[in-house]
Amino acid sequence: MTKKETTNISDLFQVLDLLDNMKIQYWLDGGWGVDALYGKQTRTHRDIDIDFDAQYHDELLTLLQKKGYLIETDCYPNRIELHSEKLGYIDIHPFVLNSDGTSKQADLNGGWYEFQPDFFGTAVLEGRTIPCISLKAQKVFHTGYELRDKDIHDLAILERI
Repeated sequence: MTKKETTNISDLFQVLDLLDNMKIQYWLDGGWGVDALYGKQTRTHRDIDIDFDAQYHDELLTLLQKKGYLIETDCYPNRIELHSEKLGYIDIHPFVLNSDGTSKQADLNGGWYEFQPDFFGTAVLEGRTIPCISLKAQKVFHTGYELRDKDIHDLAILERI
């Protein structure tokens, strides 16, 4: 059997339902996050990027594995990519949340990325309000690396918002 290489909006909403049922704080990031900010799907997506409250890391990983996800790439504590034959790829990013609304994410070199409260918000996609990385944050997250075609597309969408 071949791996599911793209995620659709139904896959996205099923993943968001899992997170909502866990009652953990999370934000949609990546390409789906861009499309949520725009209000509609604008391109094909390989995965679903989720930033979440790191204190629920073990619980989330256990739930995803019970739902059929298998770990593909383990770069913990920065990120873990999992794959499900049914729902495709999900890339989870644990964030340490601070009481003042700031947060931080481990980087791959042992340091931290630090984020201000205005990096987090909500967006509406197909009538559903979704916790989402903000427009400001999406623009920041699309810097510091060589842009791929999908990144150029996403930046063009962000500029329209």
